[in-house]
Amino acid sequence: MITFLRALLLKIIYPLLMLFGGFSKTLKEGFQRFIINVNNKLVISYGCKFKKILILLPHCLQVNECNIRITNDIYNCKRCGNCGINGLIGLAEQKGIRLFIATGGSMARKVLKDFHPDAVVAVACERDLSSGIVDSFPLPVLGIYNQRPEGPCFNTKVDIEKVKEAVEIFTR
Repeated sequence: MITFLRALLLKIIYPLLMLFGGFSKTLKEGFQRFIINVNNKLVISYGCKFKKILILLPHCLQVNECNIRITNDIYNCKRCGNCGINGLIGLAEQKGIRLFIATGGSMARKVLKDFHPDAVVAVACERDLSSGIVDSFPLPVLGIYNQRPEGPCFNTKVDIEKVKEAVEIFTR
């Protein structure tokens, strides 16, 4: 029943809301948040424990001034603490789960195809998160919005506690 409700939400309601949201960026973002929030509630209601979990992150979490490229391998990070990547690597190591950086939707889909996770914790902006959740259905994805204090796709941040909570939901 939950999978049916997610299918209804993601394959029918989402496209309709995006059509209506096309008239206003604010309205569209609100609809995207609605879809992500309802999807998260439905995924949480599965109540299953998953073994192969993936944390998928956007490249914009890395501070722009950093000279180390982590898009091909997040473990190239020097863990200086200037951005949240250090804490996310620590969380992944502590929980024994995989962590990937995606530079966009195509890269995210490739990571999912190559890794075959049972469940995903994804961090991104509303647009990328909502479309990624739709594209990866029926895979259980918990979406967490990134914070954009300096605008979109530039020095974004994520609340690591929210990522930790999402991982806990999938592992309890």
